[in-house]
This record gives sequence, C-alpha cells and structure tokens, in this order.
Amino acid sequence: MTARTLREFLADPKGDGNHAPRELSVLIEAISDSCRTISFLVSRGALAGILGSAGTGNVQGEEQKQLDVLANDEMMAMAKASGVVAAAASEEEDDARQFTPGAPYLITFDPLDGSSNIDVNVSIGTIFSILPAKDGPNGNDAFLQPGRNQIAAGYCVYGPQTTLILTLGHGVVGFTLDPAGGQWVQTSLGMNIPAKTKEFAINMSNIRHWADPVRKYIDDCLAGEHGPCAKNYNMRWIASMVADVHRVLTRGGVFMYPWDKREPNKPGKLRLMYEANPMSLLVEQAGGKSFDGKQQILDIQPTGLHQRVSVMLGSREEIEKLEKLHAAQ
Repeated sequence: MTARTLREFLADPKGDGNHAPRELSVLIEAISDSCRTISFLVSRGALAGILGSAGTGNVQGEEQKQLDVLANDEMMAMAKASGVVAAAASEEEDDARQFTPGAPYLITFDPLDGSSNIDVNVSIGTIFSILPAKDGPNGNDAFLQPGRNQIAAGYCVYGPQTTLILTLGHGVVGFTLDPAGGQWVQTSLGMNIPAKTKEFAINMSNIRHWADPVRKYIDDCLAGEHGPCAKNYNMRWIASMVADVHRVLTRGGVFMYPWDKREPNKPGKLRLMYEANPMSLLVEQAGGKSFDGKQQILDIQPTGLHQRVSVMLGSREEIEKLEKLHAAQ
C-alpha cells in the first residue's frame, strides 16, 4: 500500500470514507506549509545569517532569537491568509491578533519551541493548538477554554528529519517531510505510548528545588531494581519540550517540568495554552496521561493567555504513580 500524503489523510482521517471538515483541512494544510517554511529557515541557519539574538524580548521576559521572530511572523501570516482563523495567539506576543471575523477557529502556537538550542543545532520545533471560535468573550478571553475543547493539536520537529505529529481528536498520526518533493508523507499510522516505561526526562540539576512528591518519585526511579519501582531507569533530557515529548510518543517514557521553589508563586515554567494543552491532548490520544500536580492538565480552566503550569506527562503507569504521591502529600 502506498503511503498517504497529508492531503490524502485529511480526505479520510478516520478511515470511514468521510473527509475532515473543509475549514479544518484548510487550516491544517496551511500550518503544514508554514512548518515546511520554518524547517527550511532552520536548516539554513548560519548560512542565511539568522542565528543568534534578535536583540528583543518576548512577553515572557525571555531573549528572542532571530529565528523566534521569523517563525512567529510566518505563523501569524499563515493564520491571517488562511481565511478560517478568527484570531491567533502566540507565546511571543502580549495579546492575540484578530483576523477573519466569523471564522470558525482560534489558533495558539509556540512558533519555535526549544529556541535556546538553535545555535547548537539541537532539535527544536513548532507546537500548535486549534480551538473553536465561539460566540461570547472577545480578544484574549476568547482563548480561555479548557484543553478538552481543542479540535486539533500537533507539533513539528526540526531534526534529522522534519516530522509533523497531529491529532484531530481520534488518535495520533505522524508525517515526514520528503525534501525531494516537499510532500508530507504519512509514516506513523497510530502512535501509542506504552503504559510501562523505564525512561524519565527531567532537568536533574533542579532536584533541590522540587516539591516532595516529585523528589520522591525520582528517588524511587534512581533506586533501580532494588527500589520500590523494581526496575532500572534511564534518564533523558534534551531541554527542548517538543523533542523530549516526541521521544515519549515514539517509544514511551515520562516528561516532567514541575513546579519548583525558586519562584514559588508561579505554578510552573511551561505555558498552558501554547505547550501543555496541545502536548497533553496528543499524549492522551496516544494512550498516555498528563497531570499538573493537582488535576489533569486538559481539565484546567485557563485564567490568562500566558498562564504557566507544572507539567508531567507520558506513560500511564508512571503518571499514576505521580498522582498517588501528590495525593498523599
């Protein structure tokens, strides 16, 4: 059987002969076109003189790289030109931009996740989330919907291959960019996270700052086959969420970026709307779980466009261990 292109997948995503909604197909294809463009920019890097700082900061107070700005401009231009996006919100901008009145969708995105790795040629990516545009609140408030409202979500990894991972709410599929023809070719039919794992991803240098349940979980993992987990674990940490989560989706594991006491008034480092929600939807659709230390991430009612959150996601059994440790606190 010949591998399907992204367009062919959208013509029958469930395998029941029914096409994805036309406007959604338009938006998914537009996003894939922007990811293709960003992939080219990333691959050019120093050859195009676009590495290094842009000399500006984003709404998070973080230094922007030149590629952060270029990727953000590309995604915003795509959202506007698609004709199906009412408004778009980016991790790089203070407020949402308003585009096509009456259009069916809102889109949020992290245009270039892991950008601190750009200059050292480590895998980075684009994360996106598609929400319904509803009657009611306007501006930033229109985006404040729980993650379970997401119509679709996905990410693109710019690594040895350029890979697009996507869910429309019924499983997770993957596509690889064919550089010869520029087509997105389906290379994963139904991604599934194993319930059991022997891998965890966390920045161990912060162990002294974590809450007790997270420290206890890691201590148990490090105790190996003679500890309560009764198995030996490997630690992996790329410091690029999109790359770390891609590994979890591909072969299992657990990814954690928990609360820590250095900034006790902040619930976490990662952004709910741009990172945690889309990644949690993908993980749940692949059979895994996600948790913020109190509840499932997709059940959180957002209170702000740039809200931060603690993130623990991946293989079901490991997340359930973390849930039990937090409940016993």
